[in-house]
Amino acid sequence: MIVFRANLSLGLLALCLACPPVLAQPAAPPAAAAPSAAQGAATVTTSDGVALAYTVAGQGIPCLFVHGGPGSGSEVVQRLAGDVLEKRFRMVYLDQRGSGRSASDPRKDYSLERVVQDMEELRASLKIDKWVLMPHSFGGIIATAYARRHPDRVTGMVLMNSILHLPASMESTVAHGHALLPADARPPLDPAAPLPQRFGMVMGLLGQARLTGRLMYADPATESRVGAAMRGLAANRDFASTLFASGAIAGYAHDMAPATAGLAMPVLVISGKEDHVSGAEHYRSFRFPRQQVVLVPGRHFSMIEQPAEVGQALDGFAASLRALAP
Repeated sequence: MIVFRANLSLGLLALCLACPPVLAQPAAPPAAAAPSAAQGAATVTTSDGVALAYTVAGQGIPCLFVHGGPGSGSEVVQRLAGDVLEKRFRMVYLDQRGSGRSASDPRKDYSLERVVQDMEELRASLKIDKWVLMPHSFGGIIATAYARRHPDRVTGMVLMNSILHLPASMESTVAHGHALLPADARPPLDPAAPLPQRFGMVMGLLGQARLTGRLMYADPATESRVGAAMRGLAANRDFASTLFASGAIAGYAHDMAPATAGLAMPVLVISGKEDHVSGAEHYRSFRFPRQQVVLVPGRHFSMIEQPAEVGQALDGFAASLRALAP
């Protein structure tokens, strides 16, 4: 069993942000609440009193974007990949509690079960009967947990560079991140050391050498685009910092892949051929009975770096969902 200790969590926090560092800012003032899935930005207050920010944009089958991190928020993806996603789906970009524009939970409940419940409460408030789930990265764990809990509310799933087993993806990140380090700044890795310790060391060294972007993006220009898109955005990091400080990240560390064999909805898996953050072979562990796998060039942000290939895959998947509609 992987034990995640608070004093070994800084490297994972660096990976979660998955973007050039920015100064954390308070969450933006909430927009007016909306009673249904109208276009635009709004908030919903959960049953335990946390204000969650979301934006609805696009046309087509409703689709919830489940961001990664934890705590990265959804606005960067909307800014840089919204064109691709919103032509195929009516996107709902939710910032999870303690993330992006959303409020923090004063009780510090960032458990997987609570985050899944937030998603279901948002669906009900928007009066959406069923929706597609589109997780990215760490969001794969959350979306799969939701699909297991509420399979009757899921039309289909699009897994973008998604993680279903956090320790396995961390092992991939450690191996390939270590190889990116210059030889004179690459200390030996002790394979017997705990995974969080190895992970924290490698991510810390990558950050010091300004090489984290090479792990995330195939094109150096993407790192600059992401950095520019982040400027001025609300950056609530309470979800991430609480998970790591308390060790509660362990609640997200279970291998979700075996359970996918019991999920019968259509699934599109999009994976970068050189995505060593999720793991270039990670998708092979997925067992969805009705899954289609599309491999695209690039690394961890396929929807941003490969819009044509991703758009083509989404076109086919959206058409297949429409054909199944009653």
